[in-house]
Amino acid sequence: AILAVASLAGMAAVSQAQEAAAPAAGNADRGAKLAYTCLGCHGLANYKNSVPVYNVPRLRGQHADYLVLALQAYQNGERSHATMPANSSTLDAQDMADIAAYLAGEPLQPSAAPVGTPPPAAQVCVACHGNDGVGITPQYPTLSGQHESYIVRSLTDYKKGGRKNAIMAGFAGALTEAELAQGVCDAFV
Repeated sequence: AILAVASLAGMAAVSQAQEAAAPAAGNADRGAKLAYTCLGCHGLANYKNSVPVYNVPRLRGQHADYLVLALQAYQNGERSHATMPANSSTLDAQDMADIAAYLAGEPLQPSAAPVGTPPPAAQVCVACHGNDGVGITPQYPTLSGQHESYIVRSLTDYKKGGRKNAIMAGFAGALTEAELAQGVCDAFV
């Protein structure tokens, strides 16, 4: 009987820990109020980062989970950028979830047919980002419709260590500068 009570208490503690670790549910209405600074760059059509020059990523339609992970990566130094660590530094988990819920809006759905055929160097991309560039899980970004200059910049950052993700660093590290310049992303954008 004592073992049964201890087992139930242990299961309850694990359940409470899992609930505490679960991501916060996002409130898109609150996120709309918090995201005003995000839209100063991400809400402007064809807005470019100044140094180095590349298009600021489109965030609308991205998976909310991915957006939260990206904000966390800027906050904890896994992604480098001139302004994003400061922009994310004061956000708590609920703020991030709310902003992500607002920016995500209606999730993008895979199309019936691929946009194109990824070049040989990008064949591995479809394993996570799908044939049509829509991330296959909510944690993976959607590439479809994203600015090519942003995708190339992201791959370059993974390749050079500005973004710390072992899987992406391995894939990006295998790409040559010529492959990046030849439109490794053309099938998705």
